[in-house]
Amino acid sequence: MVKFFNKNTEKAKRKSLRKDMPPAEVTLWQVLRNKQANGHKFRRQYSVDKYILDFYCPSAKLAIEIDGDSHFSDTAIQSDQIRQKAIEEMGIRFLRFTNQDIYENLDGVFEKISTHLPPLPS
Repeated sequence: MVKFFNKNTEKAKRKSLRKDMPPAEVTLWQVLRNKQANGHKFRRQYSVDKYILDFYCPSAKLAIEIDGDSHFSDTAIQSDQIRQKAIEEMGIRFLRFTNQDIYENLDGVFEKISTHLPPLPS
């Protein structure tokens, strides 16, 4: 059986990314961690196939990516589209926000994320 989630080969990279999270990711993590999002657990720097997601909620099959300045070149946009399509083909929904979204409208970002989280069983 092929393992697609949190491959051991990506463990060191995931750990490094968690240690050096950009400020926008740190800010969002503060409102997602400890099941603060309607009781759903989020994981940060979670790998799916050959990609590492900024945040992933297994119970909702929801990926969240935070795009900084490096994501706005033509090459990066194309790469992000290919990456997103591959992840979505695995049945994972995808939300993308910019650093500015996080800094200027954190409540709105959290509200949008919440709308994609199904109610948990009682």
